[in-house]
Formats: sequence, C-alpha cells, structure tokens
Amino acid sequence: MIYLLRHGQTDYNRDGRLQGQTNSQLTSLGMAQARQMGVLLADLIDDLSGWRILASPLRRTRQSAAIVSQTLGGLPVEIEPALIEVGCGSWENRMYADLKAEHPDSFGLGWFFNSPDGERFEDVDGRVRPWLADLPPEGERKVIAVSRGVAGSLMRGAYLGLSREETLAQDTPQDAIFRLAGGAVDRLPCAPVAA
Repeated sequence: MIYLLRHGQTDYNRDGRLQGQTNSQLTSLGMAQARQMGVLLADLIDDLSGWRILASPLRRTRQSAAIVSQTLGGLPVEIEPALIEVGCGSWENRMYADLKAEHPDSFGLGWFFNSPDGERFEDVDGRVRPWLADLPPEGERKVIAVSRGVAGSLMRGAYLGLSREETLAQDTPQDAIFRLAGGAVDRLPCAPVAA
C-alpha cells in the first residue's frame, strides 16, 4: 500500500508563484494541513512496523514529512529523489498571472511542461514509473510518500495506467491523502483546518 500526500500550503502557493523545484516553506496553514494528514494516517495505520516515510528532497515536502512523522510518533523520514517535482526552468519563481499574460497559448492542460527550458512529461514519468516498479510487491508495500502536485498526479496516473490527458486532469489537493492499493486509488479527505 502507498499513502500519497501532497505537501501543505507554501508561501508560493499562497502568493500565486510557480515553485517547480524551487525551495519554499510551509505557511502556518500548510503546517496545520500536514498535521491533519498525520492524524488521518494515525487513524488508518494500526501498526507502524515496516512503514516508511519517503519525501522529495524539496524543503516543503521535507517539512510536511517531518510534521507527519512527528504526528505518527517519530517514524524516520527518507529522502527519495524520484518524488521531486517537475522542474519548470526559467518559469520558476515567477507569478502565475504574469506567465499567463506572457504565454496565453501555453496555459492549457499540462501547462507546467511548457516552459522553454523546463522538464517535460516524459522526464517526470521517467522518474516515477521506475520508482513504482522498484517498490516491494503490492501486498508488502508500506510506503507513505510525500511529494508534490504534478509528480503525485503522474504517480497516480502510472499506477492506474491512465492516459496522459487523464493523468494531467487529476486534482492535487493539499487536504487529502491518496491510497494506492489493489489497483485502485482512493481519495481520503483530511479534517478541515482554518486558514
């Protein structure tokens, strides 16, 4: 089983700025969201024996994973490079509104792959699929993966065998956990937190 989490809200999310592989930090809301993910996981997992928490190397995912770990009683956090977000090249650190105004034809489904010097769908898919394939067999998986919106969508898409369009059309909440088990993906909402 894999529990897939997106990091909590960051200062970039709040401000409308594109992060990509840039390091940003959690807001107070983001920290509360990560705590609620930990609370939900504590309700879902009876015995933490053999469970692993894997986080992307980015600060926002490491912070979220640390909060989840603390909520679960200190399960160690391992850094997993395959979970890193799509790199958006020169678009990173820019305001979404400015990018949309400058590149209106680039902002359809999967727009984050349209940066002239950023990663493409195939780059991120090429990280996620081998990572999934290298995990223990389905019945032996005990993984809590803390990633980012696009990388998490591609992971769910690869797990379900979705098309590129179906993969990119998935939502990327910061207040829910996805359970990947038995060939299905279930969205598990966390308790709401105040902004």
